[in-house]
Amino acid sequence: MFYQLVGETAMVLHFAYLAYLVLGGFIAWRWPRTFWLHVPVAAYSLSINIIGWECPLTYVEDWGRVNAGQSGVGDVGFIDHYLTGVIYPPEHAFTAQVLAGVSVAVSWIGVFILWWLRRRRSTDRPPA
Repeated sequence: MFYQLVGETAMVLHFAYLAYLVLGGFIAWRWPRTFWLHVPVAAYSLSINIIGWECPLTYVEDWGRVNAGQSGVGDVGFIDHYLTGVIYPPEHAFTAQVLAGVSVAVSWIGVFILWWLRRRRSTDRPPA
């Protein structure tokens, strides 16, 4: 039971991480201070894709599932195991990565535009 809980928790954290990666910049449009939490998330995700690092949550999930007597994630990793072929076809894996990157870029551009507009608005007010 403990190992299954570890595997399931790691899977849920993985999905939450991916959702925050794609949507976190847009969340910062409403709550600008959360932008600084999104920066390391996006940087780490970019490094995983460029350098080819493995996410530690994949190891944790695989360990938990194997010790619970289930089949683990295996060598394919979390995204290939859960998303590729389910959410998008395998031949569009690169397209999905590009769309995630575009989502981050658009959200960050929006953060900076909103920051600039708020700053401009605050300096345009006449002194009291």
